[in-house]
Order: sequence, then C-alpha cells, then structure tokens
Amino acid sequence: MDAIRIRGARPLYGTIPVGGAKNAALPILCATLLSDGDSLLRNVPGLRDIDTTAALLRFLGREVRVDIPEVRVARATQPARPEAPYELVRQMRASVLVLGPLVARYGKAKVSLPGGCAIGARPVDQHLKGLEALGAKIRVEHGYVVAEAPRLRGNEISFDMPTVTGTENLMMAAALAKGRSTLVNCAREPEVEELGRVLNKMGATVEGAGTDTIIITGRDELAPFDHAIIADRIEAGTFLAAVGAAGGDVLVDGAPYDDLEPVIAKLRKAGMELEREGEGIRARRLGPIRGVNVTTAPHPGFPTDMQAQLMAMMCRCEGQSVLTETIFENRFMHVPELVRMGADIETRNNTAIVTGVPRLSGASVMATDLRASASLVIAGLVAEGETTVRRVYHLDRGYERIERKLAAVGADIERVREEPAS
Repeated sequence: MDAIRIRGARPLYGTIPVGGAKNAALPILCATLLSDGDSLLRNVPGLRDIDTTAALLRFLGREVRVDIPEVRVARATQPARPEAPYELVRQMRASVLVLGPLVARYGKAKVSLPGGCAIGARPVDQHLKGLEALGAKIRVEHGYVVAEAPRLRGNEISFDMPTVTGTENLMMAAALAKGRSTLVNCAREPEVEELGRVLNKMGATVEGAGTDTIIITGRDELAPFDHAIIADRIEAGTFLAAVGAAGGDVLVDGAPYDDLEPVIAKLRKAGMELEREGEGIRARRLGPIRGVNVTTAPHPGFPTDMQAQLMAMMCRCEGQSVLTETIFENRFMHVPELVRMGADIETRNNTAIVTGVPRLSGASVMATDLRASASLVIAGLVAEGETTVRRVYHLDRGYERIERKLAAVGADIERVREEPAS
C-alpha cells in the first residue's frame, strides 16, 4: 500500500500547476449518458474517481477511453444497461449522478445507494424528491434506488437546502424532460455553473446556473460535446494553504482567482500575500501566520473542502483560530492525527479551537478522507522530522500526484510502497 513520506520545515519556491476540477469532470462525464454521440472531455485530472466513473460508464454500455488529460466517451455499442451496481457506486459517492441521466434517457434506472468518504450523512432524498416532481416513480429496495418514467416532464422543484449533486442530477434529468423546469434554492458552486455550460453545448437551454434559481428547457434529444474542464479551485486552495504553512513564494499556475475569493480573504487576513499573476495566483508567506476564524458555508462562502487544509496551516499560527463546520457533522476526523503531531486543537461539537504552537513534530499518521489527507500532507510540510501519511488512496481520489508537484517547489516528499504487516 502506498504512503507519502515527508521531511518537513522547508519553504516552497517555484511554480505549481493546477489540474482540471474533479468535481466538475465527474458530473460532466455522467452527462455523456444523455447523448448517443462521441464526446470529448479535455483537461481531465488523472484521479481514481475519474477511473471509477469511466468503469461505471463502461458497465452502462459506453465505450470510454481514458488518455489523461483527455477522456473520450463513444456511443453505445451494445444495448444500454441502466443499472449502477453497488460494487462500483460504493467506491465514490458521485456515482449517484448517473441516476438523473439514466431515468431521463432510458425511462428507468437502478442505482445503488452511494458510498464515498465517511465525513457525515449526505442523503439523496433531495435527488429523489426532485425526480418524483419530474414524474418519476421511485422506490428503494435492497439498497438500490429504482426510478421509472416513460418521459420526464418539466416542473418546479425547490430544494430543502442547497445540494451540489442534487442540483446537478436534476439539471441533467430536466435537460431531457418535456417542457420547462425551474430549480429553486440550488447550489451555486462553480462546478454547477460548468455543468450548465455543457448542457447548453448539448442543446438544452439552461439559464441561471451558478445562481440559486436555474431554469431549464428540455429537449427531445441532446448532442455530444467537446469541452475543457475548469481548473480545480480546491486543489489550488490546497497549494495556497501549503505555502501559508511552509512559507516561501510560489506561483500557483492556473488557480481560478475569482472562485477562490473566500479562501483568499482568509489567507490574507492570516498574513499571506496573494495576487493575480497571469493565469494564476502568486502566493507568498514570509512572516508569521496569524490566527483567523472561519465558518464553512455553501458557495460563495468558505468551502467545507478547504476547512481541513486551513486547520493544518493554523496549527503554527500566532494566537488562536476558531473553525466552525456547518456542512458535514463528521468532518474533524483529521484532528486526532494533527494532535499526534503536536497540534493544540480542542473540538466542541461542530467547532474546532486551534491554538498555535511553536513547532509540530513528524509522526506516522492515518488519512481518513480526501481533504483530511491533504491536511496531513500540509502538516508534514511544516513539521520537524519525518512524517508518513498512510492510506493515501484517499488522497489519490482528488489530487493527481500531489507529491510530485510539491517536490518540484522544494518539498522533501516522496511516495513510498509499504508492505502490509504480516
């Protein structure tokens, strides 16, 4: 099993490239199910989740060629099989995104209830409520969602709370529904806006993606597409936090400045220098880091996917930081591992109080989820001595060879192969 080994206390200097956004690529891959034609996705990151989605599309009957940074999805060469089995869906929660396209395109779908990172309950009830409003008959049996509808019909759907995958699933379903659909209280993330661009390329009419109200006029059929995926704002934010923790001067090339404004505001308040440079962000941290308070919120608030990385950076701050998690109830699983490295963190329900310490010490730590993995890598960059981050298969779900990118700017970091204990 792979692990990441880091020898810390080295500042970072140079340029780090940002890859395509995983959270944009996954729903767009699922959107290929809405058309029989050959679609091309460019600027796709080489991640485990991309491979998992490709495997799922193949199971559903599509031909998929993964040649990173491109993925080609060809028309079906065999009868469609509108069923997503547990063996595939359990590996990645985003697999539920095939539900809307399948029922819209084939009139039926059988999709396993999803798995993914264990960071708290993320129910699919909003997906099912929306599909029922579009005319689908839904039942849950033996761990599967079964949806059937001769033809979905446009309707107004109001989400009880903003949900990214729920919004995306219903957008794709509505793109093939008869008539007009209005989605209210939608997620506003840039990845949702990106899906709207792709559906428009396919021939649907999508207005308001990226706002809380999206209006979609469906079509009888949709066309294939050629699309380059936007840059990954969370990968970019992770590298900004790494510079904040370790110090140095790095150009994060391709970082989407506008999509990172909530993160940039907090990093500046903590003492970093951040400015646009070309197509990226120049990040400098030459002096000490000051404590900041952060509350996660749906976009355009501070993203929950950056909370763990900021916490790792705050472990060495001057003073105290208070981080409040409002999105997921179980997203402090990285705290015990950071404490093992010498961090001073107290948790109270959904709040973590971080008191800066003079030093962190390298240790053997265990990743529990994707962003927790990134936080432990950041802590390892600033810690004295050697840190080994285990279970990096979590990390590989969202970061393409992060150790190579960090090594290129001066980090002493490598991927190692560890033999399982006998």
